[in-house]
Amino acid sequence: AWATVDVRALIFLHRRCRMRVAPFVVVVRRPITGLPSQENTMRFMIIVKANADTEAGVMPPESLIAAMLDYNQELAAAGVLLDGSGLKPTSQGWRIRYEGDERRVIDGPFTETRELIAGYTLIQVGSREEAMEWSRRFPNPHGPGAPAEIEVRPMYELADFPPSPSIESMGAMS
Repeated sequence: AWATVDVRALIFLHRRCRMRVAPFVVVVRRPITGLPSQENTMRFMIIVKANADTEAGVMPPESLIAAMLDYNQELAAAGVLLDGSGLKPTSQGWRIRYEGDERRVIDGPFTETRELIAGYTLIQVGSREEAMEWSRRFPNPHGPGAPAEIEVRPMYELADFPPSPSIESMGAMS
């Protein structure tokens, strides 16, 4: 396996997080050899939508934390988990609004909870179908029976862009 999870950190951070979704932080260690071929894999972000509880900083119940921990351990054991985390409420964040050459800071909270993100999981898999299978297994982020939604989107890879000096420099950074 090329990814390992520090489970003690997961449990510690779950207990300290203020989100209703099961937040998590994953430590990923990659050896120099044995990585999946970049040409044969795709990255996907599983986006957890916020609700009133996540925006209020309500902590998730232990049962939800346990379900998310099990799911994340399965992802890690399969070698597809890259990263994941919960996000604190927007009351602790800000936005930057671009207007011409000007930038303006807008402090949270933000009111449209259906458009907000409460957390994410980043996976690297061999196909769209594999990503869909993993996302179908994602535990309900707001608890069993609660209305919830996750969104899954493929991420751009540098190979998706036309070659240029900037793209080559970006590739050298990773």
